[in-house]
Amino acid sequence: MASESEATEVLPLSPQEVKDLKVLALFTSVWCKAKHQGDKDVLEGLEPQLAKAVGHYHLCSDCREFLSYAFARRIRCPLDPKPTCKHCSLHCYRPGHREQVREIMRFSGKYLILRGRLDLLWHYFF
Repeated sequence: MASESEATEVLPLSPQEVKDLKVLALFTSVWCKAKHQGDKDVLEGLEPQLAKAVGHYHLCSDCREFLSYAFARRIRCPLDPKPTCKHCSLHCYRPGHREQVREIMRFSGKYLILRGRLDLLWHYFF
């Protein structure tokens, strides 16, 4: 029988998962920069693999809390392979967070595309 620590062990993230989390962090950073004023700091307590990818984004405390929640939900997604959240049949986010991530993605996607990040069109539409 596996011990409790082995049961809660998180497997290394795939390149696609890191990319998805990186996009989520970028979009949340754009949202925070445009919508929130005040002190901003980087996320702390991330796995080394994730800290390297998203550790440089500065966010307010509310956005850091939201992003930590979103990362935890995405990492613990029970589906394999993990679909993008908008195409998922399960809804991991609480209803308030689900609306918040939609609003963040909608705003930031348009913002970045209008400023020349055409590579995000694929992620935005699919």
